Amino acid sequence: MKVLILSTYATAGGAAIAASRLKEALQKNGVETSMAVSCKGWIRGKTWAFVKERLAILLANRGRRDNLYAIDIALTGEDVTKLKEYKEADVIHLHWVNQGFLSFNILQKIVNSGKRIVWTMHDAWTTTGICHLTLGCEAYQAQCGNCKYLTHPHPNDLSHTVWEKKRRLYARHNITFVTCSRWLKAEALKSSLLAQQDVRCVPNPIDTARYAPHDKTACRDALHLPTDKKLLLFVAQSVNNPNKGMAYLADAIQRIHDNSIALVMLGGRDNGIKDLIPDTEVYALGYIRDAETICKVYSAADAFVLPSLSENLPNTIMEAMSCGTPCVGFDIGGIPEMIDHKQNGYVARYRDTADLAQGLIDTLNNNAAYSTHCREKVVREYSENAVAEKYINIYSMHNV
Repeated sequence: MKVLILSTYATAGGAAIAASRLKEALQKNGVETSMAVSCKGWIRGKTWAFVKERLAILLANRGRRDNLYAIDIALTGEDVTKLKEYKEADVIHLHWVNQGFLSFNILQKIVNSGKRIVWTMHDAWTTTGICHLTLGCEAYQAQCGNCKYLTHPHPNDLSHTVWEKKRRLYARHNITFVTCSRWLKAEALKSSLLAQQDVRCVPNPIDTARYAPHDKTACRDALHLPTDKKLLLFVAQSVNNPNKGMAYLADAIQRIHDNSIALVMLGGRDNGIKDLIPDTEVYALGYIRDAETICKVYSAADAFVLPSLSENLPNTIMEAMSCGTPCVGFDIGGIPEMIDHKQNGYVARYRDTADLAQGLIDTLNNNAAYSTHCREKVVREYSENAVAEKYINIYSMHNV
Protein backbone atom coordinates (compact mmCIF):
# COMPACT_ATOMS: atom_id res chain seq x y z
CA MET A 1 0.00 0.00 0.00
CA LYS A 2 1.29 3.44 -1.00
CA VAL A 3 -0.03 6.62 0.63
CA LEU A 4 0.28 10.18 -0.64
CA ILE A 5 -0.32 12.94 1.92
CA LEU A 6 -1.40 16.31 0.49
CA SER A 7 -0.88 19.45 2.57
CA THR A 8 -0.49 23.10 1.60
CA TYR A 9 2.52 23.41 3.89
CA ALA A 10 5.06 21.02 5.39
CA THR A 11 5.81 22.74 8.67
CA ALA A 12 4.00 26.11 8.77
CA GLY A 13 1.15 25.81 11.26
CA GLY A 14 -0.33 23.09 13.42
CA ALA A 15 -2.12 21.26 10.59
CA ALA A 16 1.07 21.03 8.53
CA ILE A 17 3.08 19.79 11.50
CA ALA A 18 0.44 17.14 12.19
CA ALA A 19 0.52 15.99 8.55
CA SER A 20 4.32 15.74 8.55
CA ARG A 21 4.29 13.83 11.81
CA LEU A 22 1.74 11.39 10.41
CA LYS A 23 3.99 10.77 7.40
CA GLU A 24 6.85 9.88 9.73
CA ALA A 25 4.60 7.71 11.90
CA LEU A 26 3.33 5.74 8.90
CA GLN A 27 6.82 5.27 7.51
CA LYS A 28 8.06 3.94 10.86
CA ASN A 29 5.17 1.47 10.78
CA GLY A 30 6.07 0.09 7.38
CA VAL A 31 3.72 2.12 5.15
CA GLU A 32 5.28 3.57 2.00
CA THR A 33 4.29 7.20 2.41
CA SER A 34 5.15 10.36 0.51
CA MET A 35 3.99 13.95 0.94
CA ALA A 36 3.28 16.70 -1.59
CA VAL A 37 3.04 20.35 -0.61
CA SER A 38 2.42 23.56 -2.53
CA CYS A 39 5.65 24.48 -4.29
CA LYS A 40 5.02 26.10 -7.69
CA GLY A 41 5.10 29.77 -8.67
CA TRP A 42 6.15 31.22 -5.33
CA ILE A 43 6.15 35.02 -5.08
CA ARG A 44 7.39 36.43 -1.78
CA GLY A 45 6.09 33.43 0.10
CA LYS A 46 2.79 33.10 -1.76
CA THR A 47 1.81 31.24 -4.91
CA TRP A 48 0.14 32.73 -7.97
CA ALA A 49 -2.87 30.56 -7.14
CA PHE A 50 -2.97 32.05 -3.65
CA VAL A 51 -2.87 35.58 -5.10
CA LYS A 52 -5.67 34.79 -7.58
CA GLU A 53 -7.86 33.48 -4.78
CA ARG A 54 -7.32 36.55 -2.63
CA LEU A 55 -8.17 38.76 -5.61
CA ALA A 56 -11.41 36.83 -6.13
CA ILE A 57 -12.29 37.29 -2.46
CA LEU A 58 -11.46 41.00 -2.70
CA LEU A 59 -13.75 41.27 -5.71
CA ALA A 60 -16.57 39.51 -3.85
CA ASN A 61 -16.10 41.96 -0.97
CA ARG A 62 -15.94 44.93 -3.36
CA GLY A 63 -12.35 45.75 -2.53
CA ARG A 64 -12.59 45.55 1.24
CA ARG A 65 -9.94 43.50 3.03
CA ASP A 66 -12.25 42.38 5.83
CA ASN A 67 -11.68 38.67 6.52
CA LEU A 68 -9.42 38.37 3.49
CA TYR A 69 -7.44 35.57 5.14
CA ALA A 70 -10.26 34.07 7.21
CA ILE A 71 -11.94 32.34 4.25
CA ASP A 72 -10.96 30.11 1.33
CA ILE A 73 -12.80 29.26 -1.87
CA ALA A 74 -10.62 26.64 -3.65
CA LEU A 75 -10.86 28.54 -6.92
CA THR A 76 -7.35 27.81 -8.20
CA GLY A 77 -4.62 25.33 -7.43
CA GLU A 78 -1.98 22.90 -8.59
CA ASP A 79 -2.65 19.72 -10.55
CA VAL A 80 -1.22 17.14 -8.17
CA THR A 81 -2.72 14.33 -10.27
CA LYS A 82 0.23 14.71 -12.65
CA LEU A 83 2.73 13.84 -9.94
CA LYS A 84 4.48 10.48 -10.08
CA GLU A 85 3.67 9.97 -6.39
CA TYR A 86 -0.02 10.57 -7.06
CA LYS A 87 -0.18 8.10 -9.93
CA GLU A 88 1.50 5.40 -7.86
CA ALA A 89 -0.50 5.99 -4.68
CA ASP A 90 -3.28 3.69 -3.56
CA VAL A 91 -4.46 6.15 -0.90
CA ILE A 92 -4.78 9.91 -1.27
CA HIS A 93 -4.78 11.51 2.18
CA LEU A 94 -5.87 15.16 2.18
CA HIS A 95 -5.06 17.44 5.09
CA TRP A 96 -5.23 21.28 5.10
CA VAL A 97 -5.17 22.04 1.35
CA ASN A 98 -6.33 25.67 1.16
CA GLN A 99 -4.73 28.97 0.11
CA GLY A 100 -4.35 28.05 -3.53
CA PHE A 101 -3.05 24.49 -3.24
CA LEU A 102 -6.02 22.43 -4.45
CA SER A 103 -8.97 23.73 -6.46
CA PHE A 104 -12.40 22.14 -6.70
CA ASN A 105 -11.54 20.95 -10.22
CA ILE A 106 -8.53 19.03 -8.89
CA LEU A 107 -10.45 17.78 -5.87
CA GLN A 108 -13.13 16.45 -8.23
CA LYS A 109 -10.48 14.63 -10.28
CA ILE A 110 -9.19 13.02 -7.10
CA VAL A 111 -12.70 11.97 -6.03
CA ASN A 112 -13.37 10.50 -9.48
CA SER A 113 -10.07 8.61 -9.58
CA GLY A 114 -11.26 5.49 -7.81
CA LYS A 115 -8.40 5.74 -5.32
CA ARG A 116 -8.97 5.42 -1.58
CA ILE A 117 -9.57 8.95 -0.24
CA VAL A 118 -9.14 10.09 3.35
CA TRP A 119 -9.53 13.73 4.40
CA THR A 120 -8.30 14.81 7.81
CA MET A 121 -10.02 17.97 9.02
CA HIS A 122 -7.98 20.45 11.05
CA ASP A 123 -10.69 23.12 11.22
CA ALA A 124 -14.27 23.68 10.06
CA TRP A 125 -13.64 24.49 6.37
CA THR A 126 -14.65 21.05 5.11
CA THR A 127 -18.04 21.42 6.83
CA THR A 128 -18.87 25.01 5.82
CA GLY A 129 -19.02 27.14 2.70
CA ILE A 130 -15.91 29.27 3.02
CA CYS A 131 -14.90 29.77 6.66
CA HIS A 132 -12.40 27.95 8.88
CA LEU A 133 -13.99 29.10 12.14
CA THR A 134 -17.78 29.27 12.50
CA LEU A 135 -17.58 31.58 15.56
CA GLY A 136 -21.07 30.72 16.71
CA CYS A 137 -22.71 30.73 13.27
CA GLU A 138 -25.00 27.74 12.72
CA ALA A 139 -25.95 28.38 9.08
CA TYR A 140 -23.64 25.57 7.90
CA GLN A 141 -25.95 23.08 9.62
CA ALA A 142 -28.50 23.67 6.83
CA GLN A 143 -26.78 25.51 4.01
CA CYS A 144 -24.48 28.47 3.85
CA GLY A 145 -25.48 31.91 2.60
CA ASN A 146 -25.85 35.35 4.13
CA CYS A 147 -22.29 34.89 5.37
CA LYS A 148 -21.05 37.27 8.06
CA TYR A 149 -17.53 37.01 6.64
CA LEU A 150 -18.67 38.83 3.49
CA THR A 151 -19.16 42.56 3.19
CA HIS A 152 -22.47 42.23 1.32
CA PRO A 153 -24.04 38.91 2.36
CA HIS A 154 -27.11 37.49 0.61
CA PRO A 155 -28.72 34.04 0.24
CA ASN A 156 -26.77 33.18 -2.92
CA ASP A 157 -23.48 34.82 -1.97
CA LEU A 158 -19.98 33.36 -2.30
CA SER A 159 -20.41 31.18 0.78
CA HIS A 160 -23.49 29.50 -0.73
CA THR A 161 -21.81 29.04 -4.12
CA VAL A 162 -18.84 27.27 -2.52
CA TRP A 163 -21.15 25.27 -0.26
CA GLU A 164 -22.91 23.95 -3.37
CA LYS A 165 -19.55 22.93 -4.87
CA LYS A 166 -18.78 20.93 -1.75
CA ARG A 167 -22.19 19.30 -1.82
CA ARG A 168 -21.54 18.08 -5.35
CA LEU A 169 -17.98 17.03 -4.47
CA TYR A 170 -19.13 14.86 -1.59
CA ALA A 171 -22.08 13.38 -3.50
CA ARG A 172 -20.31 10.11 -4.31
CA HIS A 173 -19.83 9.34 -0.61
CA ASN A 174 -16.40 7.87 -1.27
CA ILE A 175 -14.37 10.05 1.11
CA THR A 176 -13.63 9.02 4.68
CA PHE A 177 -13.47 12.20 6.74
CA VAL A 178 -11.34 12.18 9.88
CA THR A 179 -11.37 14.66 12.72
CA CYS A 180 -8.51 15.05 15.19
CA SER A 181 -10.84 15.51 18.16
CA ARG A 182 -14.18 14.14 19.28
CA TRP A 183 -15.36 17.74 19.64
CA LEU A 184 -14.72 18.48 15.95
CA LYS A 185 -16.41 15.23 14.94
CA ALA A 186 -19.55 16.28 16.82
CA GLU A 187 -19.43 19.70 15.13
CA ALA A 188 -18.84 18.13 11.70
CA LEU A 189 -21.84 15.83 12.00
CA LYS A 190 -24.05 18.87 12.54
CA SER A 191 -23.20 20.03 9.02
CA SER A 192 -25.65 19.12 6.30
CA LEU A 193 -22.62 18.46 4.09
CA LEU A 194 -21.27 15.67 6.32
CA ALA A 195 -24.35 14.42 8.14
CA GLN A 196 -24.56 11.37 5.83
CA GLN A 197 -20.83 10.93 5.33
CA ASP A 198 -18.34 8.54 6.95
CA VAL A 199 -16.74 10.64 9.71
CA ARG A 200 -14.19 9.13 12.09
CA CYS A 201 -11.95 10.43 14.83
CA VAL A 202 -8.18 9.85 15.03
CA PRO A 203 -5.85 12.12 17.02
CA ASN A 204 -2.63 13.60 15.69
CA PRO A 205 0.53 11.61 16.43
CA ILE A 206 3.70 12.65 18.23
CA ASP A 207 7.17 11.13 18.44
CA THR A 208 7.29 10.33 22.15
CA ALA A 209 10.98 9.43 21.93
CA ARG A 210 11.84 12.89 20.60
CA TYR A 211 9.40 14.75 22.85
CA ALA A 212 10.45 13.30 26.20
CA PRO A 213 11.13 14.68 29.69
CA HIS A 214 14.52 16.25 30.39
CA ASP A 215 16.12 17.23 33.67
CA LYS A 216 14.37 20.44 34.77
CA THR A 217 17.35 22.12 36.41
CA ALA A 218 19.68 21.34 33.52
CA CYS A 219 17.16 22.72 31.03
CA ARG A 220 16.73 25.93 32.98
CA ASP A 221 20.50 26.41 33.18
CA ALA A 222 20.84 25.84 29.42
CA LEU A 223 18.06 28.32 28.66
CA HIS A 224 19.23 30.87 31.26
CA LEU A 225 15.98 30.58 33.19
CA PRO A 226 15.74 30.94 36.97
CA THR A 227 15.91 27.77 39.06
CA ASP A 228 14.18 29.31 42.08
CA LYS A 229 10.89 30.21 40.33
CA LYS A 230 7.71 28.37 39.41
CA LEU A 231 7.70 28.72 35.63
CA LEU A 232 4.50 28.96 33.58
CA LEU A 233 4.93 28.49 29.83
CA PHE A 234 2.79 30.25 27.21
CA VAL A 235 3.23 29.60 23.48
CA ALA A 236 1.76 31.61 20.58
CA GLN A 237 2.81 32.82 17.15
CA SER A 238 1.27 36.16 18.04
CA VAL A 239 0.66 36.91 21.70
CA ASN A 240 -1.50 39.85 20.65
CA ASN A 241 -3.99 37.54 18.92
CA PRO A 242 -7.05 37.80 21.23
CA ASN A 243 -8.00 34.21 20.37
CA LYS A 244 -4.87 33.01 22.23
CA GLY A 245 -6.25 34.41 25.47
CA MET A 246 -3.19 36.19 26.85
CA ALA A 247 -5.43 38.73 28.59
CA TYR A 248 -7.10 35.91 30.53
CA LEU A 249 -3.75 34.46 31.55
CA ALA A 250 -2.47 37.87 32.67
CA ASP A 251 -5.57 38.38 34.81
CA ALA A 252 -5.23 34.90 36.31
CA ILE A 253 -1.59 35.50 37.23
CA GLN A 254 -2.51 38.81 38.81
CA ARG A 255 -5.14 37.06 40.93
CA ILE A 256 -2.61 34.62 42.39
CA HIS A 257 -0.29 37.27 43.89
CA ASP A 258 2.67 34.90 44.04
CA ASN A 259 6.09 36.46 43.50
CA SER A 260 7.63 33.03 43.04
CA ILE A 261 5.81 32.63 39.72
CA ALA A 262 7.44 33.70 36.44
CA LEU A 263 6.12 33.54 32.87
CA VAL A 264 8.11 32.05 29.99
CA MET A 265 6.93 32.95 26.49
CA LEU A 266 7.77 30.97 23.37
CA GLY A 267 6.90 32.44 19.97
CA GLY A 268 6.02 36.07 19.37
CA ARG A 269 7.66 38.95 21.23
CA ASP A 270 6.18 40.06 24.53
CA ASN A 271 4.51 43.09 22.81
CA GLY A 272 3.60 44.87 26.03
CA ILE A 273 2.66 41.78 28.03
CA LYS A 274 4.94 42.99 30.81
CA ASP A 275 2.56 45.93 31.28
CA LEU A 276 -0.30 43.49 31.95
CA ILE A 277 1.63 41.66 34.68
CA PRO A 278 4.06 44.29 36.04
CA ASP A 279 4.81 42.31 39.20
CA THR A 280 5.73 39.09 37.36
CA GLU A 281 9.05 38.28 35.72
CA VAL A 282 8.67 37.55 31.99
CA TYR A 283 11.20 35.60 29.92
CA ALA A 284 10.53 35.96 26.17
CA LEU A 285 12.46 33.28 24.28
CA GLY A 286 11.19 34.26 20.83
CA TYR A 287 10.85 31.71 18.03
CA ILE A 288 12.61 28.37 18.44
CA ARG A 289 12.33 25.80 15.67
CA ASP A 290 14.77 23.17 16.91
CA ALA A 291 12.76 20.29 18.42
CA GLU A 292 15.47 19.42 20.95
CA THR A 293 15.52 22.98 22.31
CA ILE A 294 11.72 23.14 22.35
CA CYS A 295 11.67 19.96 24.46
CA LYS A 296 14.03 21.66 26.91
CA VAL A 297 11.65 24.63 27.12
CA TYR A 298 8.71 22.35 27.92
CA SER A 299 10.78 20.40 30.46
CA ALA A 300 11.99 23.60 32.12
CA ALA A 301 8.40 24.69 32.84
CA ASP A 302 6.31 23.61 35.80
CA ALA A 303 3.09 24.04 33.82
CA PHE A 304 2.06 24.85 30.26
CA VAL A 305 -0.92 27.22 29.93
CA LEU A 306 -3.13 27.46 26.84
CA PRO A 307 -5.98 29.91 27.55
CA SER A 308 -7.15 29.89 23.91
CA LEU A 309 -10.75 30.73 23.10
CA SER A 310 -10.88 28.27 20.18
CA GLU A 311 -8.84 25.09 19.66
CA ASN A 312 -9.14 21.70 17.96
CA LEU A 313 -6.46 19.30 19.24
CA PRO A 314 -3.48 21.58 19.89
CA ASN A 315 -0.03 20.16 19.15
CA THR A 316 1.43 22.31 21.92
CA ILE A 317 -0.54 20.54 24.66
CA MET A 318 0.47 17.18 23.22
CA GLU A 319 4.13 18.25 23.10
CA ALA A 320 4.08 19.58 26.66
CA MET A 321 2.40 16.46 28.04
CA SER A 322 4.83 14.22 26.18
CA CYS A 323 7.66 16.11 27.91
CA GLY A 324 5.99 15.48 31.26
CA THR A 325 4.71 19.04 31.70
CA PRO A 326 1.15 19.32 33.08
CA CYS A 327 -1.21 21.62 31.18
CA VAL A 328 -3.93 24.12 32.05
CA GLY A 329 -6.53 25.29 29.52
CA PHE A 330 -10.13 26.33 29.06
CA ASP A 331 -12.98 23.86 28.52
CA ILE A 332 -13.16 24.41 24.77
CA GLY A 333 -12.73 22.27 21.64
CA GLY A 334 -10.51 19.22 22.07
CA ILE A 335 -8.67 20.52 25.15
CA PRO A 336 -10.77 18.55 27.70
CA GLU A 337 -10.10 15.41 25.67
CA MET A 338 -6.37 15.85 26.19
CA ILE A 339 -6.28 17.17 29.74
CA ASP A 340 -7.92 14.86 32.27
CA HIS A 341 -9.16 17.31 34.87
CA LYS A 342 -7.14 17.16 38.11
CA GLN A 343 -5.40 13.98 36.96
CA ASN A 344 -2.76 15.28 34.52
CA GLY A 345 -3.66 18.98 34.51
CA TYR A 346 -6.60 21.31 34.92
CA VAL A 347 -9.54 22.23 32.66
CA ALA A 348 -10.85 25.65 33.66
CA ARG A 349 -14.34 26.94 33.00
CA TYR A 350 -14.48 28.81 29.70
CA ARG A 351 -13.32 32.44 29.96
CA ASP A 352 -13.32 32.16 33.77
CA THR A 353 -10.06 33.76 34.92
CA ALA A 354 -10.73 32.95 38.57
CA ASP A 355 -10.97 29.25 37.72
CA LEU A 356 -7.94 29.57 35.44
CA ALA A 357 -5.99 30.97 38.40
CA GLN A 358 -7.21 28.07 40.55
CA GLY A 359 -6.05 25.70 37.82
CA LEU A 360 -2.56 27.18 37.89
CA ILE A 361 -2.37 26.83 41.67
CA ASP A 362 -3.72 23.26 41.59
CA THR A 363 -1.29 22.18 38.85
CA LEU A 364 1.73 23.73 40.56
CA ASN A 365 0.78 22.05 43.85
CA ASN A 366 0.33 18.62 42.22
CA ASN A 367 3.11 18.93 39.70
CA ALA A 368 4.90 15.61 40.25
CA ALA A 369 1.78 13.40 40.08
CA TYR A 370 0.30 15.27 37.12
CA SER A 371 3.62 15.07 35.26
CA THR A 372 3.69 11.28 35.42
CA HIS A 373 0.08 10.90 34.36
CA CYS A 374 0.26 13.27 31.37
CA ARG A 375 3.30 11.48 29.95
CA GLU A 376 1.53 8.13 30.36
CA LYS A 377 -1.54 9.37 28.48
CA VAL A 378 0.43 10.64 25.50
CA VAL A 379 2.35 7.38 25.17
CA ARG A 380 -0.89 5.42 25.38
CA GLU A 381 -3.11 7.46 23.03
CA TYR A 382 -1.01 9.78 20.84
CA SER A 383 2.16 7.81 20.13
CA GLU A 384 3.18 7.22 16.52
CA ASN A 385 2.35 3.50 16.73
CA ALA A 386 -1.11 4.06 18.23
CA VAL A 387 -2.14 6.67 15.64
CA ALA A 388 -0.54 4.94 12.64
CA GLU A 389 -2.41 1.72 13.45
CA LYS A 390 -5.75 3.56 13.39
CA TYR A 391 -5.01 5.15 10.03
CA ILE A 392 -3.77 1.89 8.53
CA ASN A 393 -7.11 0.33 9.44
CA ILE A 394 -8.93 3.20 7.69
CA TYR A 395 -6.72 2.90 4.59
CA SER A 396 -7.48 -0.81 4.37
CA MET A 397 -11.23 -0.22 4.14
CA HIS A 398 -12.94 -0.31 0.78
CA ASN A 399 -14.51 2.84 -0.63
CA VAL A 400 -18.28 2.99 -0.29
